[in-house]
Amino acid sequence: MGSAITIVGKDARVASPLDPETLRAVIVRVFPDLAAGAFTPQTRGWDSVAIDVDDRLIFKFPRHAAGLAGLVREAALLAIIHPAVTLPTPNMTLHDGPPLFSRHDKLRGGYLEPPLYAELAEPARDRLAQDLALFYAQLHALPAASLEAAGAVPIKPWLEPDDILRRAWPVLTEPLRGYAEGAIAAWRALPPDPHGRTYGFFDGHGWNMAFDPAARRLNGVYDFGDSGFGQLQQEFIYANMISPDLAARIIGRYETLTGRLLDRERIALLFEVLRLSELAEHAEDAH
Repeated sequence: MGSAITIVGKDARVASPLDPETLRAVIVRVFPDLAAGAFTPQTRGWDSVAIDVDDRLIFKFPRHAAGLAGLVREAALLAIIHPAVTLPTPNMTLHDGPPLFSRHDKLRGGYLEPPLYAELAEPARDRLAQDLALFYAQLHALPAASLEAAGAVPIKPWLEPDDILRRAWPVLTEPLRGYAEGAIAAWRALPPDPHGRTYGFFDGHGWNMAFDPAARRLNGVYDFGDSGFGQLQQEFIYANMISPDLAARIIGRYETLTGRLLDRERIALLFEVLRLSELAEHAEDAH
């Protein structure tokens, strides 16, 4: 069922090697009723390898010690989030193994990418925006102290302004260099978010969504590994990766639900800085 997957670091609760047959044996030892199931490896994750069983269960095995810590934290956070939000999220449980792994019911659906969103009619777009706005409103209302106790930490910061320009400069054309300088200058001058910080998802792009294209409906969101505390309005930049139209709809419905007025120009600028920071991080990668 494929070659072994190399892992980094050592931890008694991390499988080595992470080959599909080894992971199948670990799962069946804990859940013998799944012995006859169809096991499908999902190896694209940076921090974990996932095994899909019978298209209904997902088992995640951390690749390294940092991935293990992240998986434990994600499970603790989801124990608070899952019952508190209307939109389905993974009902994750941890199992000591060894090695340690998680299990949750599969959220059925595929990625929500720009071409698929472009095909959606108005009612489906409105329903999607309403579902996501309500999810963010409910998530932002959760008690910070409980989430901190469960392990929530500040989200990963972007590169510093000077680092972004220095590292991205060689791969930018002359017009884009002027654009980058303008965006970074505006970011430097940006005052603190008037809404302060909140616990949020901060990863609401289409690759973390289970979207049913036949029903034109979102069946849930997943991958809370990058969630944490950040400036509230940054939460709304990631939907731009699907469509600026979707981002605008979410913002409007969130304002109605919460009474908070959001700054659309600020959100647009933060999205530009995100893209520049990510470009700078990978500027030396030819692909």
